[in-house]
Amino acid sequence: MQQQAIDTLNRNWRNGYTIPSGRLYPFQWNWDSGLIAIGLAHFNPERALDEIRYMFKGQWQNGMLPHINFHHLDENYFPGPDVWATSNLPISCNTIQTSGITQPPVFGFVLQRIYEMLEGKLAGLEDFIKEIFPKVVASHRYLYENRDPNREGLVYIHHNWESGTDNSPIWDDILYNIDVTGVRDVSALRRDIKNVDASQRPTNENYQRYIYLIDLFIKHSYNDADIVKNCPFLVQDVLFNALLVKSNNGLIALAEKFSLDATEIIAWNQKTIHAINTKLWSEKDGIYYAYDLRNEKSITIKTSSAFLPLFAQICSEEQAVKLAIHLTQTFIPDNDWLLCPSTAANEPAFNPLKYWRGPVWINVNWMLYHGLLHYGYNEAAEQVKRDTIFLVENYGHYEYFDPRPEKEALAERGIGADAFSWTAALYLDLLNNTKTI
Repeated sequence: MQQQAIDTLNRNWRNGYTIPSGRLYPFQWNWDSGLIAIGLAHFNPERALDEIRYMFKGQWQNGMLPHINFHHLDENYFPGPDVWATSNLPISCNTIQTSGITQPPVFGFVLQRIYEMLEGKLAGLEDFIKEIFPKVVASHRYLYENRDPNREGLVYIHHNWESGTDNSPIWDDILYNIDVTGVRDVSALRRDIKNVDASQRPTNENYQRYIYLIDLFIKHSYNDADIVKNCPFLVQDVLFNALLVKSNNGLIALAEKFSLDATEIIAWNQKTIHAINTKLWSEKDGIYYAYDLRNEKSITIKTSSAFLPLFAQICSEEQAVKLAIHLTQTFIPDNDWLLCPSTAANEPAFNPLKYWRGPVWINVNWMLYHGLLHYGYNEAAEQVKRDTIFLVENYGHYEYFDPRPEKEALAERGIGADAFSWTAALYLDLLNNTKTI
């Protein structure tokens, strides 16, 4: 089975970087790339370093790391570079075309993971870390300086695609309140529903809202100061901010190892940890919720993003206890279900087959596994690991999976794109790296 995972990653390699899946995603995606690099490091370390270098080729001059690098043209994906219209901006990358938004910041902890795996085994590794380290810091500095208007340590996202959990029910109310009258109909341009069952993907109406936001960014020349005044979508997301903390931690550890200055990063982290545990934590419900910054209210929908503060080691022991209870009592109806559904099974919006509204995602399970281990929930961690390995080994390297018991689930639990790169990559890491990140 491990060789099949390696074969998937080899097939998706494109002379410098890895695509998430040949059938649906033909470019280089930001957080996919970081997680894929961890898997590559297990059998081709040089490729792992190239993967990261190629992602940072698209970094904007203001530090923003885009969510897609368009290293080549491919008409089988929408929205492509012409839709984003970023090429001639003074703040954008001037060497390759990119999208105009970012994704969850993973490269700080990815660098730390890869360094710990390859230390003393790969020539040039230390030079690579010193090369990429300041670029990751710059991407974090962009977030803190441009996406934290209240200077409270919580950065906002202004498009649901920046969250990584694109079609989560967290975004429903905000998106549904966007008036799409006059917004261009892009249904004929979509490629995803030509390759995957449309019932498992976002609707055409939602895509109009996604494009509305992109058009707004273009109207304001991607100027964050203008966007924050005019954008209806401003959310302080749990997953995004938790991974920012986790990546800050990775940078701090590497700075100590290489005698680099981490003063700025430590200050960022202290503020973000405090804000997550105060503003995003619900003592009443015992769980973390995203915060709608535009409308100044918590978004009280339980999703797997709520568990990511475990991965970042943000929680107190008391908070961890409450999260562990939610994992096995509200996210799944009984132990015949597989962990971890992306939306709690008791939420009205839960759908076991629809993109980020119920299916299991291997990247979240990988993070959840390590987070549970940190807090001593070894049995729950092993259950997450067993479920993850079971899904991959029995159904393949799919994008996401049906979490329901066998008698209720699809005959083939694998959903979305097949031959999915981070599924293969993190499967390799679960099997071969016993060190907790």
